[in-house]
Amino acid sequence: MEDSIELILQDFTGVFPTNRSHPIVSACTGALLTGLYGLWSVFTMPGFHKIPWSLKVPYLPSSKAQTQNVMKLLEGRRGRLADLGAGDGRLVFAASSAGFQCTGFEINSILVAYARSKARLRGIPLTQATFVKNDFWKTDLSSYNNVTAFLAPGVMELLGEKLLKELPQDALVISCRFPFPNWPQKSAVGFGLEQTFAYDISTVRSHLKISQKTDMK
Repeated sequence: MEDSIELILQDFTGVFPTNRSHPIVSACTGALLTGLYGLWSVFTMPGFHKIPWSLKVPYLPSSKAQTQNVMKLLEGRRGRLADLGAGDGRLVFAASSAGFQCTGFEINSILVAYARSKARLRGIPLTQATFVKNDFWKTDLSSYNNVTAFLAPGVMELLGEKLLKELPQDALVISCRFPFPNWPQKSAVGFGLEQTFAYDISTVRSHLKISQKTDMK
C-alpha cells in the first residue's frame, strides 16, 4: 500500500497492453483496476465520510527509519503515549516494547482490526498497546504525556492548537516529517523525508507567550 495508485495502474497497464484491445479483456481489466482502486481508497483514506475535508490525511505507513528516529527522541521518557493516526500500528508496537502504555488512534476500521490482530498474535497485553477506532480530533488527550503524529502539513497548525489546550506541562510531542509551524524544537533526528521533530510543551507555551507579548508592543 505504500505505492501510489498511479504506479499500480502503470504496472497493470504493462500486464494488459492496450494496443490490441479485446472486449472481454478490456472488461476484465477495467473491473480489476476498479477493484484495486477501491481497495487502495479504503486503506489510504481513513474515515472518508466522517472527517471534514480540511482534516483528512491519507494512510502512509511510517518507515523503519522514522520509527527508529521516534524511539530515539523518546529515550528517557515514560508514561502514556498517544499515536495519532496509528495506521497499521508499527509505531505503537515499537513504543510498547520500550515500556510505554500506548493508545493508537485510527479512524479506519480495517487498519484498526489489522493492528489488533497483530497485537494478539504477538501476545501484547491491552495495558501496553490498545487500538481504538476514534477520531482523535474529538478526543481529550489530556491524560497523555507523550504524543506522536505522522500526518500532513495542512493540519499541523490546527493540531498544535489542540495539543496546547489539552496536554499537560510535562508532555513531549513528536512529529514525523512535518514540523509544527512557529514551535521551537527541542531536538530533531534524521534528514529529509525521515526527519523527526520533538517538542517540549512547556517550552512551546512559554515561547508563544513571549511572542504574543512582543507582538502587542
